[in-house]
Amino acid sequence: MDSALLVHRLHFAFTVTFHYLFPMLTMGLAPLIVALKTMALWKKDEAYARAARFWAKIFGINFVMGVVTGIPMEFQFGTNWSHFSRFAGGVIGQTLGMEGMFAFFLESSFLGLFLYGEKRLSPKLHWLSAFMVFFGSWLSGYFIVCTDAWMQHPMGYFTSADGSVALSSFWSLVLNPWAVWQYAHNMCGAAICGAFVMCAVGAYYLLSREHVEQGKIFVKVGIVSGLLFSALVMGPTGDKQGRLVTEYQPATLAAMEALWETQPGAPLVIIGQPNTDEQKIDNPIYVPKMLSFLTYRRWNAEVKGLNSFPKENWPQNIELLYFSYHIMVGLGTIFLGIMVLCGLLWWRGALWNARWMQWILLLAFPLPYIANTAGWMTAEIGRQPWLVYGLLRTAQGYSKNVSAGNGWFTLLGFMGMYTLLAILFIFLVHREIAHGPEEPPAPVKPLAPTQKQVPVEVH
Repeated sequence: MDSALLVHRLHFAFTVTFHYLFPMLTMGLAPLIVALKTMALWKKDEAYARAARFWAKIFGINFVMGVVTGIPMEFQFGTNWSHFSRFAGGVIGQTLGMEGMFAFFLESSFLGLFLYGEKRLSPKLHWLSAFMVFFGSWLSGYFIVCTDAWMQHPMGYFTSADGSVALSSFWSLVLNPWAVWQYAHNMCGAAICGAFVMCAVGAYYLLSREHVEQGKIFVKVGIVSGLLFSALVMGPTGDKQGRLVTEYQPATLAAMEALWETQPGAPLVIIGQPNTDEQKIDNPIYVPKMLSFLTYRRWNAEVKGLNSFPKENWPQNIELLYFSYHIMVGLGTIFLGIMVLCGLLWWRGALWNARWMQWILLLAFPLPYIANTAGWMTAEIGRQPWLVYGLLRTAQGYSKNVSAGNGWFTLLGFMGMYTLLAILFIFLVHREIAHGPEEPPAPVKPLAPTQKQVPVEVH
């Protein structure tokens, strides 16, 4: 691989991975804040309103960091991937432009109203501002996923005379079946991240015996949403996404499972290490015929192996793709198990005294970040060697006039700058968590009645 191409790939991988740590949480917290505001209105309980205000501050910090780290990626399309921009700009420019002009401004405008307008808006209008923040953040996510989905499964385009592609059907772009299911799967993953972070902060307050009432609210809301989205991410959304990969990217599926030879009744590998030199899996633990059933709904269906495809069309890092995929699936299973266990303890009334479970919730919060990152690695590494699947190879898309040295210089600069941003982010979030949700106002004690003074005559 050309050294400049490698540096450009590392550069974009670093910036997009670091950036997505923040939208992952904002998109995950947005529906939970709406749920808290809804409970506050429904129950007329100020405790839920205080919880919503607390998480709005965390949301705001994440939002700002996401904006700061996301803007450089827009420029990288021109500086590091100019040939890709020239080739596909007529298509992806539509969704990227709509994300910035509509979804981002919608989210940011109503976020200002939600953070600073509670005393000026009625309770219902303030609830509406929270809902619009949620709607804007999830709409923004859809436009971004549409862009990536078109690169995975291009639709609604035509090839111009100069070799570039242009949009022929807007609705084919935004209603791409790949986009619909990838978006649903991605947003479920983000919601799991929000649920586990909320549970972790709640568990921290319960373990430290501070803000106990708010801690219980955080844990309860986190468990309900975490259980729901953990089931959805594994069920219809993950299953349908896997079947789309089977239909449109069969070589990717074979690499994800490290399946080299075509076979009927293909097994599903649970644990093992891919051995690319000998084209086998070392130390495998697998479920017989399960891969055939999951992909084609038939136990003896034939699943194509990598050797059925030209080697130049294989994903370029089979080991990393295999482990990314299995980490994502394994952690998704763990998430569902944790939430089911929490739900059982809550139902039996034992959760608030089960400090061991609270420790699990506290320590589990990094895992959704890892799972979401592994999921995106699976999608992007699996698409290789294509930048736009079947149309443009990655080796054709980077900026040929930007040397490897220039790429390293800016990559190291970004690493230093993002390290400082990470320190600032941790400081701000730690300060908010240490301060905790605002306390309810202390009840005003009535003043003791003063005794009536009787004048005394002096003789």
